[in-house]
Amino acid sequence: MNTVVTSKEEILKTSRELIQQHGWSAVNIRSVAAACGVSVGSIYNYFDSKAALVGATVESVWCEIFHRPEDGTVFQDTQTCIAWLYGRMEYGCKQYPGFFTLHSLGFMGEDKSDGRQKMQQTWQHILAGLCSVLQRDARVRPDAFTEQFTVEKYADLLFSLMLSALLRQDYDPTVVLEIVRRTLY
Repeated sequence: MNTVVTSKEEILKTSRELIQQHGWSAVNIRSVAAACGVSVGSIYNYFDSKAALVGATVESVWCEIFHRPEDGTVFQDTQTCIAWLYGRMEYGCKQYPGFFTLHSLGFMGEDKSDGRQKMQQTWQHILAGLCSVLQRDARVRPDAFTEQFTVEKYADLLFSLMLSALLRQDYDPTVVLEIVRRTLY
């Protein structure tokens, strides 16, 4: 076995590949070390436990799915942003079958708090992004939001609809886009 230390990025890439090929159960210190062609100790140089490895892998999957697009105009228009998010959700489900469902259900136990925290951080990041897009979108009516119905509440509503679609594996943004068109423009 090659005992050369590999990089953290290579370990995470290999972990994602194991998930794609064999599911979440394939990600553990020994299997990742074997797939990387390194010793178990090399993995421990970067991750002090299986939980740390899985938590970092979860974060890297979320980052891969929702990476920042090269085309920054995606974040100038609410409808374009929502269509992009739905497309990324579909990509994530194709690349990592069951990831969203298994991740959201599988990280609810006490010993899975790191994975749950990564998921919540990603969700908060997406919500903040939606708020930002809503505030930048030049087509949004000036009277669309009030003190009671804020940008944050609207973004939360949109995100809830997206999560519901995600659980149903429905990647057609038509209904949400129509809601946006009728309520904001």
